[in-house]
Amino acid sequence: MSGAIIYIQKDLKITEVQQEVLVGILSIISLLGSLAGGRTSDWIGRKWTIGLAALIFQTGGAIMALAPSFKVLMIGRLIAGVGIGFGVMIAPVYIAEISPAIARGSLTSFPEIFINFGILLGYISNYAFHKLPPHINWRIMLGVGLIPSVIIAVALFIIPESPRWLVVQNRMEEAKLVLLKISESEKDAEEKLQEIQKAAESGNAEKYETKTVWQEILHPSPPVLRMLITGCGIQCFQQITGIDT
Repeated sequence: MSGAIIYIQKDLKITEVQQEVLVGILSIISLLGSLAGGRTSDWIGRKWTIGLAALIFQTGGAIMALAPSFKVLMIGRLIAGVGIGFGVMIAPVYIAEISPAIARGSLTSFPEIFINFGILLGYISNYAFHKLPPHINWRIMLGVGLIPSVIIAVALFIIPESPRWLVVQNRMEEAKLVLLKISESEKDAEEKLQEIQKAAESGNAEKYETKTVWQEILHPSPPVLRMLITGCGIQCFQQITGIDT
């Protein structure tokens, strides 16, 4: 959007305030998408929440690329923002639940790495298409952003469902089949299945015994405090660099 907004302003004759709203609204809307994504992933599963995120983003991206006016462009931006919110929430959850313990930390960092790589590709796209006529170039700049989400949609036919979600849904046989695919041996798969079952049972029991999520955040234990500092620190440093604008 940072490169496309220059040509959107020329083509659609939007004001500075409209430019600010168009760029800034994404953070608010993606927050709402993230909040909804948690419940959705518990309901339909991690895998199909990824698919839903891709579908919502594709819809929003297509509307933006074809938008004849600022109003339609905003509608597309809002829809795409919801899809982004779903995506940034579900990606690390899915990776954490499907990864072997020994590589889980490094693999769950991949979404952050590729978000920044995607932003770099966005700048390259801006440069590659900036010489085209102003009523076309920004549409292509936004349109090429649909390619990764199409790849994700195709990948849904290959990637398995999260074994932890399957266990929580009491679909043990399906969870075991997934674990057999991603484990080194049948014995290893059995051990992982038992670990997931114990964790799921412990989690269900703790729901009724421990503090609520908000209490845990407002009065965190030392391990949770370290996680909060790390998570909030990453977000703060990302934003103060001005990377979105």
